[in-house]
Amino acid sequence: MSNRSVIHTDNAPAAVGTYSQAVKIGETVYLSGQIPLIPESMELVADFPGQVHQVFKNLTAVCEAAGGQLDDIAKLNIFMTDLSNFATVNEIMAEYFTEPYPARAAIEISALPKGAQIEMDGIMAL
Repeated sequence: MSNRSVIHTDNAPAAVGTYSQAVKIGETVYLSGQIPLIPESMELVADFPGQVHQVFKNLTAVCEAAGGQLDDIAKLNIFMTDLSNFATVNEIMAEYFTEPYPARAAIEISALPKGAQIEMDGIMAL
């Protein structure tokens, strides 16, 4: 595809597998899942609220590298190992997004890479 470009930033964790941080096709950016790794050390943030904040920071960095911002995310997918943390996610998400909020899914799963408790991916419309 001639209008497809790979997005990369050192301000978000490097890909730890066979994927790109994001792929831009036209005015749509497909954001790969971000877990709460600190980009500089590639270490996982320990506490759950800290993990949520780090995921949003990582997503922000990729959005900015693609020419957008978090509020340009049209669809956000949230994966958690414990859905009882959902209220915490909602509370922290309100610090990063303004209305109208993106469409969203929140799903409990059994495990995430590197023992993370949360991962998010999304689709951004520029």
